[in-house]
Amino acid sequence: MNSQSARPLAIITGGSRGLGYEVALALTLQGFDIALIAKDAQRVESAANEIREADRYRNGVTTAHISTFTCDLEKPELVRELIDSLNQSLSTPTVLVLAHGVMSEKMSKTLKTNDAEWRRVMAINLDSVFQLVNGIAPAMADARNGRVIIFSACLGRMSGPGNAGGLAPYRISKAGVNALVRNLAHETGLGARGFLVDATCPNHSRTDMGGPDAPRSAAEGAATAIWLATRPFDTAANTDQEKLTGVLWEDQHVIPW
Repeated sequence: MNSQSARPLAIITGGSRGLGYEVALALTLQGFDIALIAKDAQRVESAANEIREADRYRNGVTTAHISTFTCDLEKPELVRELIDSLNQSLSTPTVLVLAHGVMSEKMSKTLKTNDAEWRRVMAINLDSVFQLVNGIAPAMADARNGRVIIFSACLGRMSGPGNAGGLAPYRISKAGVNALVRNLAHETGLGARGFLVDATCPNHSRTDMGGPDAPRSAAEGAATAIWLATRPFDTAANTDQEKLTGVLWEDQHVIPW
């Protein structure tokens, strides 16, 4: 990878709107360079310009380097091309936030879902998550200085309100994200080697997916992911917030999956 800046780098998917945009904005204002990934080229460029303006308004000048990349994350061959482009053009990121995702159709129960709907949701919500982590995170783990944060959902929990029926592709894809996070954390030393991986549940937030009547703002839904990207971490600490990784977080607290 090539080095471009002394500022730490955060790569963020779904960065043109909603939760991903809020994470990108907050991390820029905290001193990160940002690589935004989205499907729509015009929207992601507009988001980058808005973030630059916010940084300039806050600091009088913007020193952040914000790069943009477009990709249809439903197509695995395009995801691999994206990964190659990121690895060749950017320095090793300190933070990787995967905030993209889709909801399944309302009637997509297990016995009613067709192959196309199942594959669409799994490709975006789980397969591309694996590809991006698999392609970008090895350098972060080797550097012993990396944090992967993946937006999951409480509907992907195996307890509580989780896999209780309906929206089968969505629920199961998010359960897969939770399992991937737990497995990868154990494979990489549960934070002892400087590499953290966590899932976060944003709850029902006002995004394109959540709708305009959701009780939380996108900023509120993104807050825990922003915290995970920057929190103090020490495996010998006394609190869950400082010593645990490989878990599902909601409002900066660990919740069972």
